[in-house]
Amino acid sequence: MKKEKHDELAARMERLGISEDDLIEKFILGSGSGGQKINKTSSCVYIKHIPTGLEVKCQKGRSRELNRVYARRELCEKIETQVFQKKSEKQQATEKIRRQKRRRSRRSKEKMLAGKKILSTKKELRRPPSE
Repeated sequence: MKKEKHDELAARMERLGISEDDLIEKFILGSGSGGQKINKTSSCVYIKHIPTGLEVKCQKGRSRELNRVYARRELCEKIETQVFQKKSEKQQATEKIRRQKRRRSRRSKEKMLAGKKILSTKKELRRPPSE
């Protein structure tokens, strides 16, 4: 991973008041697809932030170092959502989908159908007269 990204992550952690001393980091055996290799190596990273009690487990990549970076990013996102009551991008996306799938209220459905009825009468009037 590039040095700029490491520096950016370190600055973000510093801004949120997360120090390396506050973190408990463990490496555990991975699970899931990947066959024999994933079951042999301890590439899954577990991080616990002692002051807040937040825990993160990360196994996105095959590399332990990349997983450490991903886990720290995830921890920063969790702390931001907790401290600033700011919804993460993932939460916003799921809420947007939920809103889109939600059933319309009776009133809004009536409004929509009334609008469609008006348009259909307009179109009806544009037709040439039938004989």
